[in-house]
Amino acid sequence: MSLKIYTKTGDLGKTSLIGGTKVPKSHIRIDTYGTVDELNSWIGVIGDYATEAHSKLILKEIQDRLFTVGSSLACDPDKEPLMKIPDLKETDINLLEREIDHMNDVLAPMKFFVLPGGHLAVSQTHIARCVCRRAERCCVNMQEQDLFVDPLVIKYLNRLSDYLFVLSRYFSHQLSIPEIPWKPRV
Repeated sequence: MSLKIYTKTGDLGKTSLIGGTKVPKSHIRIDTYGTVDELNSWIGVIGDYATEAHSKLILKEIQDRLFTVGSSLACDPDKEPLMKIPDLKETDINLLEREIDHMNDVLAPMKFFVLPGGHLAVSQTHIARCVCRRAERCCVNMQEQDLFVDPLVIKYLNRLSDYLFVLSRYFSHQLSIPEIPWKPRV
């Protein structure tokens, strides 16, 4: 017998955090982990465009870490110590930093702001970067409202948005697509 995907328990606009605490679906915690879920989907799209096995591997690793982030955000912080929720580690951030440095080694130095575009892989990586920044802002908003967010989550999302920016440039480089400079009106 297959498991039903619908439970009807959310039909009245409430949902449960991991741990059972009921909150409105409009709760900032739900919005935050929903944004992380959206980001994870965009990372999947980017992975479909990646042509290099190493980039695909790193993007899968990032998707796994985003499930970790989502689990952390979806958990009732008062009940979390009693549960086995995977944690981020500083090594996850170190991986992103090494990947950024590796890509930057082959990229020309930036001399102008770049506009998203030139190829779907590039522009959609920029979309993922923007969603990542939104997820980071949501986490900071939670923190400012005295709702627990693991500080490593904010740090990871901050570094991930940097990674996605450099990855968009790296895709341009790999695909021999010229970056589109922003030329402000003066």
